[in-house]
Amino acid sequence: MARAGGVTIRDVAKRAGVSIAAVSMALNGTGTLSAATRTRVREVADEMEYQADALARGLRRSSVGAIGLVIRSLDLLGDYAPAGVDVFARFIGDLSSQAMARGLSVMLVPDLTRRPAPPLALGLDGYVVDLPTVDDPVVRLLERRGIPYVTLGRDPDRPGFTDWASEDGPAITRRVLDHLAARGARCIALVRGTVPNAWNLDAEAAYRSWSASRGAAPIVREVAEGDGEAGGRSMAHRLADEGAPDAVLCLTGRHAAGMLAGLAERGIRVPHDAMIATASDSEHARHSRPAISAVELDTAATSAALLDLLQARIDGRPSVAPVLTGARFHPRGSTRRRD
Repeated sequence: MARAGGVTIRDVAKRAGVSIAAVSMALNGTGTLSAATRTRVREVADEMEYQADALARGLRRSSVGAIGLVIRSLDLLGDYAPAGVDVFARFIGDLSSQAMARGLSVMLVPDLTRRPAPPLALGLDGYVVDLPTVDDPVVRLLERRGIPYVTLGRDPDRPGFTDWASEDGPAITRRVLDHLAARGARCIALVRGTVPNAWNLDAEAAYRSWSASRGAAPIVREVAEGDGEAGGRSMAHRLADEGAPDAVLCLTGRHAAGMLAGLAERGIRVPHDAMIATASDSEHARHSRPAISAVELDTAATSAALLDLLQARIDGRPSVAPVLTGARFHPRGSTRRRD
């Protein structure tokens, strides 16, 4: 039996405490093994990454014309179809359609470190990893297996890794803050998520720098992405108790929608008493009353840049990364104050 990443069928048999024949039957679904033994062998093979590596070894001998996409934001959210959040669908659609135009198929893969991994997962030509986190296990796995990958957003742990593309998050943050300040806001709070990715970390850094340049005391609050609108509503009550700022920038649309509802519950009128904006446009932002001023990310341009970078990495060509793309800001009723 050929070796797979240094692990042999003999190694799996030894750790599982069974014969080589039993491992073969368990992995191939043959024989008369008990369900418990079959499960135990498969768990050990998954832990040792034997099954995935064995298949991937054969597939990676030549290009398969397919790439993988891992949406780390949704992995960590634990929900692959969050209500009212359409930015991920736009990104997946843009990346997939542009990949097909280049003769590539796209496979959406949940957390690569989750067991059991999809059988083909480690045999793809390369990966796009959406918003890796600090010490991201998926990035570590791809590095360990030598699989080409690029990331949407920088890797917070690896400043030397340049194969990434993203909308210019710090510039977006400053643009929204300037918009709020131009409409009279003097005390602006930032509500970010808790996941340690570049989206949250870079926005906070840009906000603190912007505040310092104006001599303003920063107000940074964190709400778990998974808390959604309820988290934004709860934070609105907290800010009201502390003395509500006259503007709030929420990084996610769901938090912004909850913030709007929570401020209304406290009798704080938007935009008259406090303004709200979000750095990620969504159905929540567009359909709120008043509609929430929001940034529309350029998923098409970012997808094209990521595919350019990944194809260069797969082919061993020099990259021109990182690539920063633009975004559009849509002022809406939540920041439309009357003179």
